[in-house]
Amino acid sequence: MTAALYNTEILRLTTAIPHDHRLVDPMASVEKRSPICGSRVTVDVNLDEQDRVTEIGVLVRACALGQASAALLSAHIVGRSVSELAVVRDTLTAWLAAGQGEAPDWPGLDVLSPALSYTARHPSIRLAFEAAAEAAASAADRDR
Repeated sequence: MTAALYNTEILRLTTAIPHDHRLVDPMASVEKRSPICGSRVTVDVNLDEQDRVTEIGVLVRACALGQASAALLSAHIVGRSVSELAVVRDTLTAWLAAGQGEAPDWPGLDVLSPALSYTARHPSIRLAFEAAAEAAASAADRDR
C-alpha cells in the first residue's frame, strides 16, 4: 500500500460505514461496479414527499477508497434531495477528472485528495455517489 494514498483517515472510514445493510423494501436500488477493479456498491433509498432521502442502505464490496467514499456518502445523505445528489455526483466526477482543486461540497471528501493522481482508482471512488444519485432519481420518478 502507498502510504500517501491509503492514509489513516481513509483506512478508518473503511471500518465505519453507516447504514451498512440493505433496506427491506426500498423505493429504489442501484448496483454499480467498477470494470477496472471489480469494486461493487449497492445503494437502496427511500425518499419523502419532497424527494429527500429518508433512509439509505448500502452494501459495499470495494477497495479501501471505494469503502471510504461510501462511508462519506452514507454518513451525510439523509435529508439530501435528488438534485443535491446529482450535483455532488457530477462535481465529484469533475474534480477527479481535473486531478486538482478543491473537493466537492460534501463533508469529508477532501480526505480522498491523495487519490487525485491515481486515475485507475477514480471509478471506485465514484461508485457510491453514482449509485445513490441514480437510485434517488429512480425513486423520485417512481413516485410520480
